[in-house]
Amino acid sequence: MAGKTVLVLGGGVGGLVTANELRKRLDKEHQVVLVDKDGQHVFWPSLLWLQVDLRQPKDFVRDLALLEKKGIQVVKGRVEAIDPARKVVRVDGRDLGADYLVVSLGAQLAPEQVPGLQEAGHNLYSLEGAAAIRDGRKSLASGRLVVLVSRMPFKCPAAPYEAAMLLAHDLQKRKVREQVEVAIYTPEPGPMPVTGPEVSAGVRRLIEERDIAYHTQHQVTEVDPAARRLRFANGAEAQFDFLVYIPPHVAPAVVREAGLVGESGWVPVDRTTMETRFPGVFAIGDVTGIPLPVGMPLPKAGVFAHREGEAVAQTIAAQIAGKGEPGAFDGHGECFIEVGGSKAGFGRGNFYADPRPAIKLFNPGRHWHAGKILFEKEWLWRWF
Repeated sequence: MAGKTVLVLGGGVGGLVTANELRKRLDKEHQVVLVDKDGQHVFWPSLLWLQVDLRQPKDFVRDLALLEKKGIQVVKGRVEAIDPARKVVRVDGRDLGADYLVVSLGAQLAPEQVPGLQEAGHNLYSLEGAAAIRDGRKSLASGRLVVLVSRMPFKCPAAPYEAAMLLAHDLQKRKVREQVEVAIYTPEPGPMPVTGPEVSAGVRRLIEERDIAYHTQHQVTEVDPAARRLRFANGAEAQFDFLVYIPPHVAPAVVREAGLVGESGWVPVDRTTMETRFPGVFAIGDVTGIPLPVGMPLPKAGVFAHREGEAVAQTIAAQIAGKGEPGAFDGHGECFIEVGGSKAGFGRGNFYADPRPAIKLFNPGRHWHAGKILFEKEWLWRWF
């Protein structure tokens, strides 16, 4: 049997797991090729700790070239075009062909969609932005700190709330909390609404217990950097002295141009196999749009990209070997919720449950925070 080639696009959570799992499951005559524009993996949850100076980038950024020692071929380059029917991808002007294709290119951050946003604040969802928050927060001794969710959907639904609580605790440590008001503005009806009313109310309670003002159903339309002012679709306006924002998310242009996206603006897939409408072409993680019975999509979160990647790797390996069971993603997931003071809450459950996700929220404690630290260390050790 001639060797097969599996092309994995994107070195985030989903791509990293898929490439590793494929390499473990496939014989050496088969090629596993991972393509990533930056050639590095950022353990994204640690950006929350970076913003309050509890981590440095070197602690959680890894060179994807380290995967070469496992037999994974790593190509550093920009994906310029995808032909899903032929399973051919153009990377920096060179065409790469494959027998199987896994699209794990994530969500493209598009702060430019909100006028004035980039000039006025710091992007929590980028390495550079989190570092800028870390440095800029030191000069904030009075005024108003705002965490702004600019659009839905956005990845890691707990992150804006974690960021606000961590920043509030940081102000407390610096003994200026009483002089700085902390507020969150979001277009959501409540925190993490897909989890159901009980969990959403539980997260809101965590926020408000820490004296953080919470403004729902505020869709930002523009930001005035000079006046430090936010304007919303409902006619409201808000002042800020320090702005931390979660930018709009869109499917990457190369994915849209390939005809892979559906009406939602994201890639539709079989919710169990993660296969697209093109045979042998799978999509996982934040680039996908999976509707749930409750009328909202499956959240964009690393835990789902991870489990989807495992399922896809198992399926592809079974097809190539001609034996073994295909993988299946079952909609289960969990996440830690950092609240500051070396404490975290924890939520987990089945997002595919019908008629609505069945999620349980556990109260904050030091043990959950310790669990997140262990998860970070284990992640970087396991996959690299």
